[in-house]
Amino acid sequence: MHILILGAAGMIGRKLTAAIAAGGLPTNRLTLADVTAPTPPDAIPTTALAVNLANPGIATRLVADRPDLIFHLAAVVSGEAEVDFDKGYAVNLDASRALLEAIRTLPGYHPRLVFASSLAAFGGPFPDLIPDDFHPTPLTSYGTQKAITELLISDYSRRGILDGISLRLPTICIRPGAPNRAASGFFSSILREPLAGLPATLPVPDTTRHWFASPRSATGFFLHAARIDTAQIGPRRAVNMPGLSATVAEEIEALRRVAGQKAVDLITRIPDPTIAAIVGNWAGNFAPARATALGFRADASFDDIIRAYLQDDAPGT
Repeated sequence: MHILILGAAGMIGRKLTAAIAAGGLPTNRLTLADVTAPTPPDAIPTTALAVNLANPGIATRLVADRPDLIFHLAAVVSGEAEVDFDKGYAVNLDASRALLEAIRTLPGYHPRLVFASSLAAFGGPFPDLIPDDFHPTPLTSYGTQKAITELLISDYSRRGILDGISLRLPTICIRPGAPNRAASGFFSSILREPLAGLPATLPVPDTTRHWFASPRSATGFFLHAARIDTAQIGPRRAVNMPGLSATVAEEIEALRRVAGQKAVDLITRIPDPTIAAIVGNWAGNFAPARATALGFRADASFDDIIRAYLQDDAPGT
């Protein structure tokens, strides 16, 4: 099986590549693409490309060899998409449409496409517990771009052009490495930096509630989506992924349990109204019955999320 990973140099892309190389999916060929050249694994014949999916002709080039399975992770993150309207739509929507059209133009080609969507596809007001049939009404440009792409994937799947599934991901925490421009980045930094003995800034109130999954769980979501019988999903090809609902205060308490008060003392509260407004439009607690029935699994506690980071991603591991 030939697997194409778009956005392969990103955090999830790197982890997914490593999991596939370790036997997570059967493959004899990988193509990895991102705006910076991804690092190929040693175990599998791999083509690594530095390309921008938003540029004309790139989508056609990437699917010309008819990969059997495509993971579409390429995106401009939420904060950047909100600040740069044109870039957000060019990368998050126009490039995705170009990919779908490139697939459509190849006769007899019907790949499995797994798309990294987001719970930013939803907007408030929210009930205390959000069911699977809650209507997506995004209140950010990023969420709008993801929701439109979800609809396109469902329609192209309905027409038999491809076999798609959109994973509405929780906020991934704890993200390793340097902070990115995602509005949700502080959820990771208030844990990651103190665990390394470094200061961190908290821009929102402790009462802010959100929906989380670890990078380990997110990688598992994509592997499971590649294997699943999509006939079980039906026409609604966007699925809310399972996760863990927690407030910032509960995050900090888990940090205290795992790393002690000294780590907690490194967090400084500096309100940022822009970040608070974006995050305040995001959902905090889901009842992901469809995903659970389909076999998707996530973390059981925030202590588990922190320990997964310490085992998998903390410097020196």
